[in-house]
Amino acid sequence: MRTFGVEEELLLVDATTLEPLPAGEWAVDLHGGGPSVSGHQVAVELQQEQIEVNSPPQTTVAGQLEAIRTGRALAEQAALRVGGRVAALPTAPGRLSPHPVPDARYRRIGERFGITAAEQLLNGFHIHVGVESRQEAVSVLDRIRVWLPTLLALSANSPFWSGRDTGYASYRYQAWSRWPTAGPTEIFRSTAAYDRHRTRLLETGVPLDSGMLYYDARLCEHQPTLEVRIADVCLDAADAAALAALVRALVETSSRNARQPVPGVPASLLRTWTWLASRSGVEGQLIDPSTGTPAPAGDVVFQLLDHIRPVLTEYGDEATVESTMADILRRGTGAQRQRQAYETRQEARDVVADALKATHAGCATAERDGSVEPDGTPTGAVESAADEEGLSPLSGAG
Repeated sequence: MRTFGVEEELLLVDATTLEPLPAGEWAVDLHGGGPSVSGHQVAVELQQEQIEVNSPPQTTVAGQLEAIRTGRALAEQAALRVGGRVAALPTAPGRLSPHPVPDARYRRIGERFGITAAEQLLNGFHIHVGVESRQEAVSVLDRIRVWLPTLLALSANSPFWSGRDTGYASYRYQAWSRWPTAGPTEIFRSTAAYDRHRTRLLETGVPLDSGMLYYDARLCEHQPTLEVRIADVCLDAADAAALAALVRALVETSSRNARQPVPGVPASLLRTWTWLASRSGVEGQLIDPSTGTPAPAGDVVFQLLDHIRPVLTEYGDEATVESTMADILRRGTGAQRQRQAYETRQEARDVVADALKATHAGCATAERDGSVEPDGTPTGAVESAADEEGLSPLSGAG
């Protein structure tokens, strides 16, 4: 059974005002930079208003859900120490001016890419699936690429940007696409072709390093995994865990189908498929990979489930993944929930407050230490977290 792990980027907000809080580096330093006893690591990202959580590999969807909830609780502990909280929001609903982390690499990125880097307060959901070799990873990458727009649609959770409704279900993907190396990949067929493409991009001098090859999915540089990067961070931890399990099954299915022809869809065409997924999420139409034409989103999602069902069944994930996908199609994604929270008073604060409830539902640490009321609001959170620093079984080592 393939292992799979996730990285979540979370929005750091002030616990009182619910405005973005530029204190990510401070929060991580106070929390302790090393891995926790659970194997999670809390880290900084490009902007001070972000906290990233890297979770350890799992083998079951139930384990993945617990790992995601534990990671969110750890990030919340770090945020509480600086008077903040974390929300699973890919974009900040209100107006803001991000503050870059004073890291040498991030400073170079800011100098090179100007306003593109300055406005990149974007939180994604990265899924790592174990692979046996780089050749297997390239073979899988060539085959999963036509399904990545569907994954984006299922995760869509970013309708707001700079204080307004963008009309997109995932505006994060639109803003992310401003990076010159972002988006779908061409068909590679071999590791040699993948490496040639990688080298040619780096030789242009545009990306500073291989970490800036921001493909929708890529071979991980530092561990034997295929990294799927297209998704928005999800409001609901259960949605996130099911999506991660779906990706694992897609990777395994694609590996088993290595002798079948690679779908011959060029990256330029895939970009339009992904634009449609970013625009509509699951509320409209998606492109059916079997025909290349629009179809109801539910039909495309269930076609994907049919494609990977043998592996889902073998791994014991079928019931959880299928019921979660059906639930997303019924109630909508995080984008729809955000719009509902905004509708009554049309205030960004209401979106953030509701997102905090969704983010921490089921996260035992916040509920246990009294930092969160049943409605999701903080109650003396900063003081209680500071008093308990280093005592929680979930807190970072050291």
